[in-house]
Amino acid sequence: MTENPETKFHQAMVNIYHAAAKLGYRPTYFLQMVSEHGGVTVAKRLLQATEHQSGLTRLYELGRLDISAENLVLQDRFKTLFSDEERQTARQRLRDYGFDPSISRED
Repeated sequence: MTENPETKFHQAMVNIYHAAAKLGYRPTYFLQMVSEHGGVTVAKRLLQATEHQSGLTRLYELGRLDISAENLVLQDRFKTLFSDEERQTARQRLRDYGFDPSISRED
């Protein structure tokens, strides 16, 4: 049985925490939110925020925007979970940091 995109996205959001922790950054509040509300809900909330989140800035400082929630939102395998507007917000936030999401890898 294959997992649905929402379940896969949730796991990918949890994996952001683990990948960041390997870099010495432990976004525990992010992990708590994902655990309590689910990955898709948290991503949508992050995208609704009017200001960039500190976690995105920290990933930028670490040179790892490829592991951000914004980058996950843009992956083709998760396209059905987000509106065009949400995807555009994610794309713009990454571009604001000079990151081209079209060349990122999918881990």
